[in-house]
Amino acid sequence: MTKFYDELETQTAAARAARLAKLLPEQIRRAQSLAGYGETLAEFDADAITGPDELAALPIIRKSDLGRAQAGQPPFGGLTGKGAAGFSHVFQSPGPIYEPGGADHDWWRMGRFLNACGIGQGDIVQNCFGYHLTPAGMIFENGARAVGAAVLPAGTGQTELQVQAAHDIGVTAYAGTPDYLKVILDKADAMGVSLNITKAAVGGGALFPSLRQDYADRGIACLQSYATADLGNVAYETEAQEGLIVDEGVIVEIVTPGTGDPVAPGEVGELVVTTLNPDYPLIRFATGDLSAVLQGESPCGRTNLRIKGWMGRADQTTKIKGMFVRPEQVAALVSRHDDIVRARVVASREGEMDVMTVQIESDSTEPERFAGAVKDVLKLKGQIEIVAIGSLPNDGKVIEDLRSYD
Repeated sequence: MTKFYDELETQTAAARAARLAKLLPEQIRRAQSLAGYGETLAEFDADAITGPDELAALPIIRKSDLGRAQAGQPPFGGLTGKGAAGFSHVFQSPGPIYEPGGADHDWWRMGRFLNACGIGQGDIVQNCFGYHLTPAGMIFENGARAVGAAVLPAGTGQTELQVQAAHDIGVTAYAGTPDYLKVILDKADAMGVSLNITKAAVGGGALFPSLRQDYADRGIACLQSYATADLGNVAYETEAQEGLIVDEGVIVEIVTPGTGDPVAPGEVGELVVTTLNPDYPLIRFATGDLSAVLQGESPCGRTNLRIKGWMGRADQTTKIKGMFVRPEQVAALVSRHDDIVRARVVASREGEMDVMTVQIESDSTEPERFAGAVKDVLKLKGQIEIVAIGSLPNDGKVIEDLRSYD
């Protein structure tokens, strides 16, 4: 029988919408009061923003925006309700980008994922996420505390010592990147040491089916989550292993790369997340990752929205003929003509020359009528290819680079 983390996981769609209609306007008002948002949210009526549809009208914020804001107002860019000394932890990610952290109950919302992995009281988690500057180690440790599990703060490296500690302490669960667990297990085999790990909570990399099966063959149930240093846990896998269920503390949108415009249900696009964490109200944070909504509810009984997981990166900026072509330019091209449904830029080579082909979904049979817009928006001349509506791949790509760099 499934053990749910709390009643929020199984609430009805109406109850979830009502809860969101209360919490989201409060979060928008918090953001509007912060110096880091400046005038970007001032024009919006917070009380009218009660769900994802209304949220879509607000501007998005990117990692690069965080960097610029933090350079002007260190360390958090004026995007938190309290200063660095008011948090339990301050982390530094590459950039550098600084993230706050709290030690309150499930501050990062990772407990929900660990519970789905079956981790709880009586378990000892070997936490192999890093504890040095970046927050992953503390994110998972905070989640383990939320479900009542003990933690071995192992980090990475010194594999023989990791094996010895796991054996001596009686570790029952692993937290870390998908592949490092195999390093530990293989080292244990080479040392002739038996381990009692039966559960694994992984993230920060791809969990390939063959690797999951390898763990299953060893008696280890391995599930994955999607989390970021800025947002904490966003979505998590359950025993059903059918997509990732969106956490109850965030709102997820899938938008056309380079824009803030929602895609049609099931379409691949960029993952944009709004967190309900009152300490750090990130509004429409563009992760740069691609995903898609998975229709229907999970067989595990949890009722929130599901996504397909990580499907690549949304930042497809490509240099063609010495000029950068960006996803937002492709989006602008689509909006330029009412009879363009979708577009895709393909970079290729003919001899030693770059070639740009612009594939356009349209009922039109006259490629030349789009030539002016292509040159104006993309700043390059290119071959224009009219394709049937609905024929471009649903893979989230608006720029495809076919050139070989070998």
